[in-house]
Amino acid sequence: MEHLLLLQRAGKIKDLERQVNYELIPAQYETYERYNANGKRLKDGKRLLEKSCDYIADFVYIDTETGKKVVEDTKGFRTKDYIIKRKLMLWRHGIHIKEI
Repeated sequence: MEHLLLLQRAGKIKDLERQVNYELIPAQYETYERYNANGKRLKDGKRLLEKSCDYIADFVYIDTETGKKVVEDTKGFRTKDYIIKRKLMLWRHGIHIKEI
């Protein structure tokens, strides 16, 4: 983080953000019919089947030389979950994660 703050002060990067959320797979819902006690049909209900799958980037910033957005992740160990999310980030958002 300190390194990125120094780069931002030097004008090499801008718009530094931490813990930026990216939705990879939206939440999945099921619609069902609802009725009141008299049997009158009410507005359809929705039931959550699966929560969304998200990736939280450690850092996001703009490289001032290229003008491109950089998504950076500090990794000590690449877990199976991270590898899948990294692939989904590229497929869904077209973003290649920079690993540090």
